[in-house]
Amino acid sequence: MHVIDTLAARGFIQQSTGLDSIREAMDQGPLTFYVGFDPSADSLHVGHLVQALAMRWLQQAGHRAIALVGGGTAMVGDPSGRTELRQMLTLDSIAANARGMQGQLERVLVLDGEQGLLVNNAEWLMKLEYIPFLREIGSQFSVNRMLAAEAYRQRLARGLSFIEFNYQLLQAYDYLELYRRFGCTLQVGGDDQWGNILAGTDLVRRMEGADVFGLTTPLLTTASGAKMGKTAQGALWLSADRLAPFAFFQYWINAEDEDVGRFLRMFTTLPLEEIAALEALEGADIRTAKRRLAWECTALVHGAAAADEAEAGARAMVAGQATDDLPTHLVDPNTLAAGVRIYLVLQDAGLTSSRGEGRRLIRNGGVRLDNLKVTDAEQDLTAQDIGLEGVVLRVGKKRAVRVVSSR
Repeated sequence: MHVIDTLAARGFIQQSTGLDSIREAMDQGPLTFYVGFDPSADSLHVGHLVQALAMRWLQQAGHRAIALVGGGTAMVGDPSGRTELRQMLTLDSIAANARGMQGQLERVLVLDGEQGLLVNNAEWLMKLEYIPFLREIGSQFSVNRMLAAEAYRQRLARGLSFIEFNYQLLQAYDYLELYRRFGCTLQVGGDDQWGNILAGTDLVRRMEGADVFGLTTPLLTTASGAKMGKTAQGALWLSADRLAPFAFFQYWINAEDEDVGRFLRMFTTLPLEEIAALEALEGADIRTAKRRLAWECTALVHGAAAADEAEAGARAMVAGQATDDLPTHLVDPNTLAAGVRIYLVLQDAGLTSSRGEGRRLIRNGGVRLDNLKVTDAEQDLTAQDIGLEGVVLRVGKKRAVRVVSSR
Protein backbone atom coordinates (compact mmCIF):
# COMPACT_ATOMS: atom_id res chain seq x y z
CA MET A 1 0.00 0.00 0.00
CA HIS A 2 1.29 3.48 -0.87
CA VAL A 3 2.14 5.49 2.26
CA ILE A 4 -0.43 8.13 1.30
CA ASP A 5 -3.09 5.43 1.26
CA THR A 6 -1.80 4.13 4.61
CA LEU A 7 -2.04 7.57 6.19
CA ALA A 8 -5.54 8.05 4.79
CA ALA A 9 -6.73 4.60 5.92
CA ARG A 10 -5.46 5.24 9.44
CA GLY A 11 -7.05 8.68 9.72
CA PHE A 12 -4.00 10.90 9.55
CA ILE A 13 -4.98 13.19 6.66
CA GLN A 14 -7.17 16.27 7.04
CA GLN A 15 -5.99 18.81 4.42
CA SER A 16 -3.21 18.91 1.86
CA THR A 17 -1.84 21.02 -0.94
CA GLY A 18 -2.77 18.14 -3.25
CA LEU A 19 -2.45 14.44 -2.47
CA ASP A 20 -1.92 13.54 -6.09
CA SER A 21 1.02 15.95 -6.32
CA ILE A 22 2.53 14.62 -3.09
CA ARG A 23 2.09 11.03 -4.27
CA GLU A 24 3.73 11.85 -7.60
CA ALA A 25 6.70 13.51 -5.86
CA MET A 26 7.12 10.45 -3.61
CA ASP A 27 6.98 8.10 -6.59
CA GLN A 28 9.94 9.92 -8.12
CA GLY A 29 12.11 9.00 -5.12
CA PRO A 30 12.38 9.47 -1.36
CA LEU A 31 11.64 12.98 -0.22
CA THR A 32 12.53 14.88 2.95
CA PHE A 33 9.71 16.07 5.20
CA TYR A 34 9.48 17.83 8.53
CA VAL A 35 7.26 18.40 11.54
CA GLY A 36 7.88 21.18 14.04
CA PHE A 37 7.59 20.72 17.82
CA ASP A 38 7.83 23.85 19.93
CA PRO A 39 9.33 23.07 23.38
CA SER A 40 6.67 24.97 25.33
CA ALA A 41 6.65 22.23 28.00
CA ASP A 42 9.10 19.58 29.20
CA SER A 43 7.00 16.81 27.66
CA LEU A 44 5.11 16.08 24.49
CA HIS A 45 1.42 15.20 24.75
CA VAL A 46 -0.92 12.98 22.75
CA GLY A 47 -1.49 15.70 20.14
CA HIS A 48 2.23 15.64 19.34
CA LEU A 49 2.07 11.84 19.24
CA VAL A 50 -0.29 12.07 16.25
CA GLN A 51 2.37 14.01 14.33
CA ALA A 52 5.17 11.69 15.44
CA LEU A 53 3.27 8.59 14.33
CA ALA A 54 2.46 10.14 10.95
CA MET A 55 6.19 10.79 10.65
CA ARG A 56 6.96 7.18 11.49
CA TRP A 57 4.76 5.84 8.70
CA LEU A 58 6.44 8.21 6.24
CA GLN A 59 9.88 7.27 7.51
CA GLN A 60 9.17 3.55 7.29
CA ALA A 61 8.16 4.11 3.65
CA GLY A 62 11.71 5.33 2.96
CA HIS A 63 11.30 9.10 3.31
CA ARG A 64 13.72 11.16 5.41
CA ALA A 65 12.27 12.74 8.55
CA ILE A 66 13.26 16.02 10.15
CA ALA A 67 12.00 16.57 13.69
CA LEU A 68 12.34 20.32 14.11
CA VAL A 69 12.57 21.49 17.70
CA GLY A 70 11.40 25.09 17.86
CA GLY A 71 13.97 26.54 20.22
CA GLY A 72 13.64 29.84 18.38
CA THR A 73 9.90 29.95 17.68
CA ALA A 74 9.17 28.95 21.31
CA MET A 75 10.55 32.34 22.29
CA VAL A 76 7.72 33.96 20.33
CA GLY A 77 4.79 31.61 20.94
CA ASP A 78 2.36 30.25 18.38
CA PRO A 79 -1.05 32.00 18.59
CA SER A 80 -2.78 29.10 16.77
CA GLY A 81 -5.59 27.68 18.85
CA ARG A 82 -4.95 30.13 21.69
CA THR A 83 -7.29 32.72 23.19
CA GLU A 84 -4.50 34.62 24.95
CA LEU A 85 -0.75 35.21 24.83
CA ARG A 86 1.34 32.16 25.66
CA GLN A 87 3.57 32.37 28.72
CA MET A 88 6.99 33.67 27.80
CA LEU A 89 9.64 31.07 28.62
CA THR A 90 13.23 31.64 29.68
CA LEU A 91 16.10 30.39 27.53
CA ASP A 92 16.99 27.81 30.20
CA SER A 93 13.41 26.49 30.28
CA ILE A 94 13.27 26.19 26.50
CA ALA A 95 16.57 24.30 26.42
CA ALA A 96 15.46 21.94 29.20
CA ASN A 97 12.13 21.32 27.51
CA ALA A 98 13.86 20.53 24.22
CA ARG A 99 16.01 17.90 25.93
CA GLY A 100 12.92 16.27 27.42
CA MET A 101 11.19 16.12 24.05
CA GLN A 102 14.17 14.56 22.26
CA GLY A 103 14.01 11.28 24.17
CA GLN A 104 10.29 10.95 23.56
CA LEU A 105 10.67 11.51 19.82
CA GLU A 106 13.46 8.94 19.68
CA ARG A 107 11.06 6.30 21.03
CA VAL A 108 8.99 6.66 17.87
CA LEU A 109 11.43 7.83 15.18
CA VAL A 110 14.88 6.91 13.92
CA LEU A 111 16.92 10.08 14.34
CA ASP A 112 20.34 8.80 13.33
CA GLY A 113 21.37 11.70 11.10
CA GLU A 114 20.57 9.76 7.93
CA GLN A 115 17.05 8.30 8.06
CA GLY A 116 16.01 11.07 10.39
CA LEU A 117 17.40 14.35 11.69
CA LEU A 118 16.77 16.31 14.86
CA VAL A 119 17.40 20.01 14.32
CA ASN A 120 16.66 23.15 16.32
CA ASN A 121 15.50 26.31 14.58
CA ALA A 122 17.32 28.42 17.17
CA GLU A 123 20.38 27.64 15.04
CA TRP A 124 19.23 30.06 12.36
CA LEU A 125 16.46 32.15 13.92
CA MET A 126 18.64 33.46 16.76
CA LYS A 127 21.16 34.73 14.21
CA LEU A 128 18.69 36.73 12.12
CA GLU A 129 19.19 40.47 11.77
CA TYR A 130 15.93 42.37 11.96
CA ILE A 131 16.19 44.81 9.06
CA PRO A 132 17.61 42.27 6.55
CA PHE A 133 14.91 39.79 7.62
CA LEU A 134 12.17 42.36 7.03
CA ARG A 135 13.56 43.24 3.60
CA GLU A 136 14.07 39.65 2.43
CA ILE A 137 11.20 37.80 4.12
CA GLY A 138 8.71 40.35 5.43
CA SER A 139 8.33 41.88 1.99
CA GLN A 140 6.91 38.55 0.74
CA PHE A 141 3.90 38.64 3.12
CA SER A 142 0.54 40.35 2.78
CA VAL A 143 -0.83 41.68 6.07
CA ASN A 144 -4.37 41.38 4.71
CA ARG A 145 -3.84 37.71 3.92
CA MET A 146 -2.28 37.06 7.33
CA LEU A 147 -5.18 38.69 9.16
CA ALA A 148 -7.60 36.46 7.25
CA ALA A 149 -5.93 33.37 8.72
CA GLU A 150 -8.01 31.61 11.37
CA ALA A 151 -5.31 31.79 14.04
CA TYR A 152 -5.07 35.57 13.82
CA ARG A 153 -8.75 36.26 13.16
CA GLN A 154 -9.78 34.52 16.38
CA ARG A 155 -7.31 36.55 18.40
CA LEU A 156 -8.00 40.00 17.01
CA ALA A 157 -11.09 40.53 19.15
CA ARG A 158 -9.19 39.68 22.35
CA GLY A 159 -5.93 41.32 21.37
CA LEU A 160 -3.04 40.04 19.27
CA SER A 161 0.49 41.01 20.30
CA PHE A 162 3.03 42.11 17.72
CA ILE A 163 5.43 39.36 18.76
CA GLU A 164 2.80 36.69 18.00
CA PHE A 165 2.03 38.34 14.67
CA ASN A 166 5.58 37.49 13.63
CA TYR A 167 5.15 33.76 14.28
CA GLN A 168 3.87 32.92 10.82
CA LEU A 169 6.86 34.62 9.21
CA LEU A 170 9.25 32.63 11.37
CA GLN A 171 7.58 29.28 10.69
CA ALA A 172 7.51 29.99 6.97
CA TYR A 173 11.18 30.89 7.17
CA ASP A 174 11.85 27.53 8.82
CA TYR A 175 10.46 25.80 5.74
CA LEU A 176 12.63 27.94 3.49
CA GLU A 177 15.72 27.20 5.58
CA LEU A 178 15.02 23.46 5.66
CA TYR A 179 14.50 23.47 1.90
CA ARG A 180 17.83 25.23 1.38
CA ARG A 181 19.77 23.08 3.85
CA PHE A 182 18.22 19.64 3.37
CA GLY A 183 16.02 19.76 0.27
CA CYS A 184 12.89 19.44 2.43
CA THR A 185 9.75 19.50 0.29
CA LEU A 186 6.92 18.44 2.64
CA GLN A 187 5.70 19.90 5.91
CA VAL A 188 3.30 17.94 8.10
CA GLY A 189 1.43 19.47 11.04
CA GLY A 190 -1.81 19.62 12.95
CA ASP A 191 -4.75 21.18 11.18
CA ASP A 192 -4.44 24.35 13.29
CA GLN A 193 -1.14 24.89 11.43
CA TRP A 194 -2.73 24.98 7.97
CA GLY A 195 -2.32 28.73 7.52
CA ASN A 196 1.32 28.62 8.64
CA ILE A 197 2.05 25.66 6.35
CA LEU A 198 0.57 27.47 3.35
CA ALA A 199 2.64 30.52 4.19
CA GLY A 200 5.74 28.34 4.12
CA THR A 201 4.96 26.68 0.80
CA ASP A 202 4.26 30.10 -0.71
CA LEU A 203 7.51 31.57 0.64
CA VAL A 204 9.61 28.71 -0.78
CA ARG A 205 7.89 29.11 -4.15
CA ARG A 206 8.52 32.89 -4.18
CA MET A 207 12.12 32.73 -2.99
CA GLU A 208 13.33 29.55 -4.70
CA GLY A 209 10.82 28.92 -7.49
CA ALA A 210 10.27 25.40 -6.11
CA ASP A 211 7.09 23.41 -5.63
CA VAL A 212 6.83 22.14 -2.06
CA PHE A 213 3.91 20.57 -0.25
CA GLY A 214 1.90 20.61 2.97
CA LEU A 215 -0.29 18.11 4.76
CA THR A 216 -2.26 18.34 8.01
CA THR A 217 -3.60 15.79 10.45
CA PRO A 218 -7.01 16.22 12.10
CA LEU A 219 -7.42 17.85 15.50
CA LEU A 220 -8.96 14.96 17.39
CA THR A 221 -12.05 14.91 19.50
CA THR A 222 -13.73 11.94 21.13
CA ALA A 223 -16.99 10.52 19.84
CA SER A 224 -18.85 12.63 22.41
CA GLY A 225 -17.22 15.79 21.05
CA ALA A 226 -14.76 16.38 23.89
CA LYS A 227 -11.22 17.47 23.07
CA MET A 228 -9.13 14.34 23.00
CA GLY A 229 -6.36 13.83 25.50
CA LYS A 230 -7.77 15.64 28.52
CA THR A 231 -7.54 13.87 31.86
CA ALA A 232 -8.18 14.83 35.45
CA GLN A 233 -4.46 15.64 35.60
CA GLY A 234 -4.64 17.90 32.54
CA ALA A 235 -3.16 16.99 29.16
CA LEU A 236 -2.41 13.39 28.24
CA TRP A 237 1.35 13.81 28.68
CA LEU A 238 3.90 11.32 27.36
CA SER A 239 6.25 11.86 30.29
CA ALA A 240 5.95 9.39 33.18
CA ASP A 241 6.87 12.26 35.53
CA ARG A 242 3.85 14.26 34.42
CA LEU A 243 1.42 11.35 34.00
CA ALA A 244 2.08 7.91 35.45
CA PRO A 245 2.01 5.00 32.97
CA PHE A 246 -0.91 3.54 34.91
CA ALA A 247 -2.97 6.72 34.42
CA PHE A 248 -1.93 6.79 30.76
CA PHE A 249 -3.11 3.18 30.40
CA GLN A 250 -6.39 4.01 32.14
CA TYR A 251 -7.14 6.81 29.70
CA TRP A 252 -7.12 4.41 26.75
CA ILE A 253 -8.92 1.55 28.44
CA ASN A 254 -11.72 3.95 29.37
CA ALA A 255 -12.10 5.24 25.80
CA GLU A 256 -15.61 5.52 24.43
CA ASP A 257 -16.71 2.42 22.52
CA GLU A 258 -17.16 4.40 19.30
CA ASP A 259 -13.54 5.61 19.43
CA VAL A 260 -11.79 2.26 19.82
CA GLY A 261 -11.37 1.44 16.13
CA ARG A 262 -10.27 4.96 15.24
CA PHE A 263 -7.71 5.06 18.04
CA LEU A 264 -6.38 1.60 17.16
CA ARG A 265 -5.81 2.70 13.57
CA MET A 266 -4.05 5.90 14.54
CA PHE A 267 -2.15 5.06 17.72
CA THR A 268 -1.03 1.48 17.03
CA THR A 269 0.71 -0.35 14.21
CA LEU A 270 -1.65 -3.32 14.32
CA PRO A 271 -2.70 -4.56 10.85
CA LEU A 272 -5.93 -3.02 9.61
CA GLU A 273 -7.52 -6.47 9.33
CA GLU A 274 -6.86 -7.18 13.01
CA ILE A 275 -8.19 -3.75 13.97
CA ALA A 276 -11.37 -4.40 11.98
CA ALA A 277 -11.92 -7.60 13.96
CA LEU A 278 -11.38 -5.82 17.28
CA GLU A 279 -13.62 -2.94 16.23
CA ALA A 280 -16.43 -5.38 15.42
CA LEU A 281 -16.61 -6.66 19.02
CA GLU A 282 -19.79 -5.70 20.83
CA GLY A 283 -21.15 -5.55 24.34
CA ALA A 284 -18.81 -6.70 27.10
CA ASP A 285 -16.38 -8.07 24.48
CA ILE A 286 -15.38 -4.52 23.48
CA ARG A 287 -13.33 -4.53 26.69
CA THR A 288 -10.89 -6.88 24.94
CA ALA A 289 -10.31 -4.28 22.23
CA LYS A 290 -9.86 -1.53 24.81
CA ARG A 291 -7.29 -3.55 26.74
CA ARG A 292 -5.37 -4.10 23.51
CA LEU A 293 -5.54 -0.39 22.69
CA ALA A 294 -4.37 0.58 26.18
CA TRP A 295 -1.49 -1.90 26.16
CA GLU A 296 -0.26 -0.97 22.68
CA CYS A 297 -0.37 2.79 23.39
CA THR A 298 1.35 2.44 26.77
CA ALA A 299 4.04 0.13 25.34
CA LEU A 300 4.67 2.62 22.53
CA VAL A 301 5.22 5.53 24.91
CA HIS A 302 6.59 3.87 28.07
CA GLY A 303 7.79 0.42 26.98
CA ALA A 304 6.36 -3.08 27.20
CA ALA A 305 7.34 -3.58 30.85
CA ALA A 306 5.44 -0.47 31.92
CA ALA A 307 2.46 -1.58 29.84
CA ASP A 308 2.47 -5.01 31.50
CA GLU A 309 2.66 -3.41 34.96
CA ALA A 310 -0.17 -0.99 34.18
CA GLU A 311 -2.34 -3.81 32.84
CA ALA A 312 -1.73 -5.87 35.97
CA GLY A 313 -2.66 -2.89 38.11
CA ALA A 314 -5.84 -2.34 36.11
CA ARG A 315 -6.89 -5.98 36.49
CA ALA A 316 -6.17 -5.87 40.21
CA MET A 317 -8.19 -2.69 40.60
CA VAL A 318 -11.19 -4.15 38.78
CA ALA A 319 -10.94 -7.19 41.04
CA GLY A 320 -11.05 -4.90 44.07
CA GLN A 321 -7.57 -5.82 45.27
CA ALA A 322 -5.18 -3.36 46.88
CA THR A 323 -1.85 -4.28 45.31
CA ASP A 324 1.49 -2.64 44.77
CA ASP A 325 0.62 -2.34 41.07
CA LEU A 326 -1.56 0.68 41.83
CA PRO A 327 -0.03 4.13 41.31
CA THR A 328 1.24 5.76 44.49
CA HIS A 329 0.33 9.20 45.77
CA LEU A 330 2.60 10.65 48.46
CA VAL A 331 1.30 12.92 51.22
CA ASP A 332 3.54 14.91 53.53
CA PRO A 333 3.49 13.45 57.07
CA ASN A 334 3.08 16.92 58.61
CA THR A 335 -0.07 17.36 56.53
CA LEU A 336 -1.36 13.98 57.69
CA ALA A 337 -0.66 14.82 61.31
CA ALA A 338 -3.07 17.74 61.09
CA GLY A 339 -5.48 15.88 58.80
CA VAL A 340 -6.25 16.77 55.20
CA ARG A 341 -9.67 16.81 53.53
CA ILE A 342 -10.19 13.73 51.39
CA TYR A 343 -11.56 15.85 48.54
CA LEU A 344 -8.19 17.66 48.46
CA VAL A 345 -6.32 14.34 48.25
CA LEU A 346 -8.62 13.27 45.41
CA GLN A 347 -7.70 16.38 43.45
CA ASP A 348 -3.97 16.22 44.23
CA ALA A 349 -3.87 12.53 43.21
CA GLY A 350 -5.49 13.32 39.87
CA LEU A 351 -8.68 11.40 40.59
CA THR A 352 -10.81 14.53 40.29
CA SER A 353 -10.32 17.82 38.49
CA SER A 354 -11.64 20.09 41.27
CA ARG A 355 -12.57 20.26 44.93
CA GLY A 356 -16.23 20.55 44.02
CA GLU A 357 -16.11 17.35 41.98
CA GLY A 358 -14.54 15.54 44.93
CA ARG A 359 -17.23 16.73 47.33
CA ARG A 360 -19.98 15.67 44.92
CA LEU A 361 -18.47 12.21 44.46
CA ILE A 362 -18.26 11.72 48.23
CA ARG A 363 -21.84 12.87 48.77
CA ASN A 364 -23.01 10.51 46.03
CA GLY A 365 -21.22 7.53 47.55
CA GLY A 366 -18.57 7.21 44.85
CA VAL A 367 -15.44 7.33 47.05
CA ARG A 368 -13.92 4.60 49.22
CA LEU A 369 -10.95 4.21 51.52
CA ASP A 370 -9.98 0.59 50.98
CA ASN A 371 -13.45 -0.98 51.06
CA LEU A 372 -15.11 1.58 53.35
CA LYS A 373 -17.37 4.15 51.72
CA VAL A 374 -16.61 7.79 52.55
CA THR A 375 -19.88 9.48 53.49
CA ASP A 376 -18.79 12.87 54.89
CA ALA A 377 -17.65 15.39 52.28
CA GLU A 378 -15.58 17.15 54.97
CA GLN A 379 -13.87 14.00 56.26
CA ASP A 380 -10.11 14.21 56.84
CA LEU A 381 -7.48 11.69 55.87
CA THR A 382 -5.06 11.12 58.75
CA ALA A 383 -1.86 9.23 59.49
CA GLN A 384 -3.97 6.66 61.35
CA ASP A 385 -6.02 6.02 58.19
CA ILE A 386 -2.87 5.42 56.15
CA GLY A 387 -0.94 3.33 58.63
CA LEU A 388 2.39 1.83 57.66
CA GLU A 389 1.41 0.35 54.28
CA GLY A 390 -0.87 3.09 52.95
CA VAL A 391 -4.52 3.08 52.04
CA VAL A 392 -6.24 2.63 48.66
CA LEU A 393 -8.36 5.63 47.70
CA ARG A 394 -10.95 4.68 45.08
CA VAL A 395 -13.28 6.62 42.82
CA GLY A 396 -15.91 4.30 41.38
CA LYS A 397 -14.72 0.92 40.14
CA LYS A 398 -12.04 1.97 37.67
CA ARG A 399 -9.84 4.61 39.31
CA ALA A 400 -7.67 4.23 42.39
CA VAL A 401 -4.35 5.20 43.95
CA ARG A 402 -2.45 3.97 46.98
CA VAL A 403 -1.97 6.90 49.36
CA VAL A 404 1.15 6.66 51.51
CA SER A 405 3.11 8.95 53.77
CA SER A 406 6.18 10.45 52.11
CA ARG A 407 8.30 9.60 55.17
